[in-house]
Amino acid sequence: MREIGAIDSKCAGVDCQNDAGSLKCPTCLKLGKETSFCSQDCFKSSWTEHKAAHKSSSSVLYNPFPNFSFTGPLRPIYPLSPKRTVPDSIPHPPWSKDGDPKYMFAGRNAITILDERQQDGMRKVCKLAREVLDIAAREVKPGVTTDHIDEVVHKACIERNSYPSPLNYVHFPKSVCTSLNEVICHGIPDQRMLLEGDIINLDITLYHEGFHGDLNETYYVGSKAAANPDNVRVVEAARECLDEAIKIVKPGMAFKDPGTVIEKHAKTKNCSVIKTYCGHGINMLFHCAPNVPHYAKNKAVGVAKPGMTFTIEPMISLGTYKDKTWPDDWTSVTQDGSRTAQFEHTLLVTEDGCEVLTARNADSPGGPVEMPGVKEADDDSLTKATI
Repeated sequence: MREIGAIDSKCAGVDCQNDAGSLKCPTCLKLGKETSFCSQDCFKSSWTEHKAAHKSSSSVLYNPFPNFSFTGPLRPIYPLSPKRTVPDSIPHPPWSKDGDPKYMFAGRNAITILDERQQDGMRKVCKLAREVLDIAAREVKPGVTTDHIDEVVHKACIERNSYPSPLNYVHFPKSVCTSLNEVICHGIPDQRMLLEGDIINLDITLYHEGFHGDLNETYYVGSKAAANPDNVRVVEAARECLDEAIKIVKPGMAFKDPGTVIEKHAKTKNCSVIKTYCGHGINMLFHCAPNVPHYAKNKAVGVAKPGMTFTIEPMISLGTYKDKTWPDDWTSVTQDGSRTAQFEHTLLVTEDGCEVLTARNADSPGGPVEMPGVKEADDDSLTKATI
């Protein structure tokens, strides 16, 4: 019998050489693994040996926070894989060894204006970051673990002579953030398998030749995910909120203004805007001024000027805007367990508008999905953000 959880096109039955069918072991799914059988008869005949594998697997995989009050159905599945390494030949950011960024966040009015050479450096790293995100997105399918996606991202960064900026940043243990369902952001890749119907955000940042490029997108896992009206409503609302905000970016735009645009559009979709996290300056530093909040009536200071680079990355919820953090000190989830989605671009302010440095390519995976032709959820069940 094949190893429990192995991703294989063959049936997991004892001594069976048939191709796997759609029948999956429900106990394996609960353990965060996936095994497929060619038929119900094969599953039954292999049950005694397969059941023993459950005990072996369950003794290895575990929830590290069994007493934590989770807000939704998602659970972490440990152990985490060992920390991945980056060759010394690739330039490392300051936090690569001890987790300390070693710089004070710049003052709120100290916004860097990049010269032409620096702007070209940002264009280059953002192009590479888009390539890595697209490679990772092609791995999104039922049965794949988020740890596998992290491995793919890490390898793709190394192949581009780049350091994955999240790795060891304030001790974040992985090379990409994988945020599923009710996770707002900063999800840690682990042994949890993607399931049909999930939505997942992949947040990528590369450090290349002294510059950081940052972007993220939310993807549907399987056809059922894209057929779920609530999934589509929150994912497409987040996508559209970012698109609408980018339209107003130009010299003279106040950094408080994108939040007004984003919240107004989110409300048209009966969604709320997460307030805890914001867009940020990015250049030679991973995070710096300006702050770009995503909600209305914020108090962000400063205006956009040509040569500035920053992100806009709205996080949109089907329910409450309020968040809660898991005991890993990273994973942020909605307090009511409602699903969320996020999209992010790195932008360069030009003389008459902005350049989307992390823009999608013609063959980039994902993209807009139309609302399924079924009745939407009752609006009364939704909690909206308080202004």
